[in-house]
Amino acid sequence: MRFRRFLAGLIGIPLALFIIVFAVANRQSVTVGFDPFAPTTPAFSIDLPLFAVVLLSVMLGVLVGGIASWARQGKWRKETRRRRIEAERLEAETEQARREAAAARRQAAATAALPAPQKAA
Repeated sequence: MRFRRFLAGLIGIPLALFIIVFAVANRQSVTVGFDPFAPTTPAFSIDLPLFAVVLLSVMLGVLVGGIASWARQGKWRKETRRRRIEAERLEAETEQARREAAAARRQAAATAALPAPQKAA
């Protein structure tokens, strides 16, 4: 736990400083247009600081990458779920077989016991 916190600080503090310096250095406003047919006068555009455009693009990329990674791992999650169900079934079968074997041993011990001594006449 302590190492994890140290590692987070070791990576997080310089990253935060870099983002702050980047944001301060790139405060100028840029126009982001969403009209490919009229690039000079787009029908829908928004003015944002350059750092916001870059950071939002990075965040969107991380989000899309995470979703793609999660979707690609679906077959492994399905296989894990199948194996977990199979393991639970086998554990239940093993426990049932142990109970049956114990009952069979008790019954065998009871029937194999020596008969009670007879009184001599």
